[in-house]
Amino acid sequence: MRRKLAAGNWKMNGLKAELDQIDALTERHADSPIDLLICPPATLIAAAVSRVANDAMMIGGQDCHSEVSGAFTGDISAAMLADAGAGAVILGHSERRELHQESDELIRAKAVMAHQSGLITVVCVGESLAQREAASTLDIIAAQLAASVPDGATGENMVIAYEPIWAIGTGKVPTLNQIGEVHDFIRARLEQRFGTAAGQSIRLLYGGSVKPDNAAGIFTVPNVDGALVGGASLTAADFSPIIEALKAAVS
Repeated sequence: MRRKLAAGNWKMNGLKAELDQIDALTERHADSPIDLLICPPATLIAAAVSRVANDAMMIGGQDCHSEVSGAFTGDISAAMLADAGAGAVILGHSERRELHQESDELIRAKAVMAHQSGLITVVCVGESLAQREAASTLDIIAAQLAASVPDGATGENMVIAYEPIWAIGTGKVPTLNQIGEVHDFIRARLEQRFGTAAGQSIRLLYGGSVKPDNAAGIFTVPNVDGALVGGASLTAADFSPIIEALKAAVS
């Protein structure tokens, strides 16, 4: 059985004062039947790790470089994330793909480096509104999976997050059938490439305007193993109902 995962991406939000939100989450969800992951800004990773006790939550990064080290001012390597205590890293988020022109090949190289550093990679894939309207969603997802996900991916080191670009931060959410179609497609592609056992072990998250009022419905969709949550993960008050909905989906 794949263990459910609720992951929060704080993006470029959060100062030391916001670490209280992590305290509140770990207190409310101690001994949880699901996994919790918060990816704060890099400046807060070490401090966040120090606040998490008894493996109640994993702390992750939001990006890493494709090289071990070097003259890359402002960048952070996978080894540096691991050294700070991170256990995972988000790669290929649509904002990185669009605003930083990150290619599938670069994302793959970053994932290879992250795996070498012992990090779980959360690789994001998703289509734009124009691609959805052109009925090319599955073609886009297939190409991103093939080029962004490195060889040797397993449930131990890889998570795939489906984030339709047109739904991120817009309040728009695909229908449950649309979410299910993409997640089923991703699962089939992973099984085809890595074999049934490995393909079945990789967790698939849905992301894109996941809120307390729509999470329960999303978590009923087969092959949705959790969520990658943006704005709603910034406070325990907003993120906890999503976590509770995912817990309910386990039982």
